[in-house]
Amino acid sequence: MEAEMTILYEDEQTAKAVAEAVSPDNLKVPAGLYVRTEKRNNGVWTRIKCEKGFKTFIATIDDILSAISTAEKTLKTARKLE
Repeated sequence: MEAEMTILYEDEQTAKAVAEAVSPDNLKVPAGLYVRTEKRNNGVWTRIKCEKGFKTFIATIDDILSAISTAEKTLKTARKLE
């Protein structure tokens, strides 16, 4: 199974911050799973390939979206403090 998703932001700075917060997941994946996240213009692009079954595939997508949500909330809070 494979999926690609792109989340667009108002500016490249936000996309860069979110992508950098999520990109450590690019390095720590078990065999049979591929996750790549990067900034592309003002968006965060993620590609997932999974050979470990549907449950793992869905859980991986959920984990990525959760990490992105957390990064967005952290950024929002940090910007309020500036």
